[in-house]
Amino acid sequence: MKIGDKRIGADQAPFIIAELSGNHDQSLDKALAMVDAAAATGADALKLQTYTADTITLDVHEGEFYIDNPESLWHGYSLHQLYQKAMTPWEWHKPIFDRARQLGMIAFSSPFDLSAVDYLEDLDVPCYKIASFENIDHGLIARVAQTGKPVIVSTGMASQAELAETVEVLRANGCEDFVLLKCTSQYPARPRDANLRTIPHLRELFQCEVGLSDHTTGIGVSVAAVAMGASVIEKHFVLDRSEGGVDADFSMEPNEFKALVDECRRAKDALGRVHYGCTEKEVASRVHRRSLYVALDMKAGERFTEANLRSVRPGLGLAPKYLSHFLGKTIKRDAKKGTPLSWDLI
Repeated sequence: MKIGDKRIGADQAPFIIAELSGNHDQSLDKALAMVDAAAATGADALKLQTYTADTITLDVHEGEFYIDNPESLWHGYSLHQLYQKAMTPWEWHKPIFDRARQLGMIAFSSPFDLSAVDYLEDLDVPCYKIASFENIDHGLIARVAQTGKPVIVSTGMASQAELAETVEVLRANGCEDFVLLKCTSQYPARPRDANLRTIPHLRELFQCEVGLSDHTTGIGVSVAAVAMGASVIEKHFVLDRSEGGVDADFSMEPNEFKALVDECRRAKDALGRVHYGCTEKEVASRVHRRSLYVALDMKAGERFTEANLRSVRPGLGLAPKYLSHFLGKTIKRDAKKGTPLSWDLI
C-alpha cells in the first residue's frame, strides 16, 4: 500500500511518524518549529490530532470527568480542561501541514468526530489515523473508510473481537489499505507491556500491514518492533522535555528521534533474508580463515606431525578438517615453514 508517495510494506524501510499532539503549548510558532525539527530527524510523516474540548468530551468537572488518579500525568485536570490545553487549533492545521509538505513530510491527523473528518477532507489529507480510544467508534471508522484513503488504527485496549469488528467496518466501507498499530494505552508505557509478539500475529490474523504506536521511553521498543515486522512506527515528539508539554514525559526530543529513525532503518536493513555462506562483502575476509600450513622447515620424506603441520591463519591452505588425513604421512618434496598445505605435497 501507499500513503502519499511512500510505500508501506514488509519490504520497505519503516514508515516513521512524528506525533505532535499538544506539545506545542498553544503556540503556532512552536508548532512550526517542531515541524522543522521533525523534518530534520528524517521522519517520514507528521501527525496532528483534530478535535476541540467540546467535540471530544463534556464540559463537566467532577465524577468520571475528573482525572483523580495520582499516578496520571494529567492528575487534577478534568477531561475538558485537559483537551482545551492539548488541542491543536483547527486554523493551525493548514500552515502546519503546508510546512511539513514543503519539508518533504507527509502530513495528516487523527479525527475524533465526524466534523473533524469533514474538516480534514477539505485539507485533502492523504490518510487518517484512528486513535486507540476511538477504535470502537464504528461511526467514525466508517466515515474515515468512506473517504477512500488509507487508514492507520491504533489497537490499544482493544480485544481481538473488537479489532475484528473494526476491520470488518473498514472493509465493509471500502477500505482495504489499512495498518494496525500495536499500542499500549499507558502514558508512559512499560516495555514489559508492549507484547511485541502480537505484531506478526496481527499481520497474519487480519492480512494487513502492521506497526507500533510507542508510548515507552527510549528507542529500544521501536527498534525491536521493526525486528518483529513493524512497517510503521509512531512516536510522540517534543522540542525540549524540560519545557513541559502535555505529552512531554513520553515524547522524544529531536536528537533522540533522529536516533529512532536511524536505528529503526538500520534494524530493517539488518533483517535481510535467509542466507548462509559469504555475503558479497565477506568474500575478501575468507583469506583470513584458518587453514593448514607447514609450521617447520621440512625435507622430502619427513612425516607430518602436530608440530610441523598446524591449523593457523590465513586461509590459503587446505581446510583444518584434513589435518588428521595428513598426520603420519610423508611429505613429497622440501617445504619451507609457512608453505600452505596442498594435496600435491603427499
